[in-house]
Amino acid sequence: MKKGYLVLANGDVFEGTRFGAETDALGELVFTTGMTGYVETLTDPSYFGQIILFTFPLVGNYGVMEEDFEGTVAAARGCIVREWCEEPSNFRCQYDLDALLKKKGIPGLYGIDTRRVTRIIRETGVMNAVICDEVPADLTALRAYTIENAVRGVGTGVNAVFPAEGEQKHRVTLIDYGTKHNIVAMLQSRGC
Repeated sequence: MKKGYLVLANGDVFEGTRFGAETDALGELVFTTGMTGYVETLTDPSYFGQIILFTFPLVGNYGVMEEDFEGTVAAARGCIVREWCEEPSNFRCQYDLDALLKKKGIPGLYGIDTRRVTRIIRETGVMNAVICDEVPADLTALRAYTIENAVRGVGTGVNAVFPAEGEQKHRVTLIDYGTKHNIVAMLQSRGC
């Protein structure tokens, strides 16, 4: 594994080890405090254009199950963890976190002091960041980054009909601005 960096728009630099896709990524750095759900988070359309920092110290321990995906496109721009579990253990596991990130084109870093980065974000607010192999001398492009075309990036643009589970009680129109699979499943389970 090779060294990589998380560079924040305020100039702070954190060294870690690369995993996932071998590419640089520029995005809004946000954190999530969930103890589980990294598969759902990384495939969630609402994280479009964002680098996700996981505050729970160990990520990847139960592997990846495609049945748990929330979207079909790679919405997240990056994945930051303190410790990455290379050998997951779960009877449902289809493959590991590294393979998911490579498959979706998402770069990751592990070995990062996620608590320290979280404190910075919590105190100063969401800020842009980049995952890279070399620390850029000029942070102008990093600071200027904005998320664009999010709906086009995560919406399917396809009309579809999803039948209700059991008796149909309601007819609902769902406009896809990046719909999570679970939203559709919950509507179906309620007879929509």
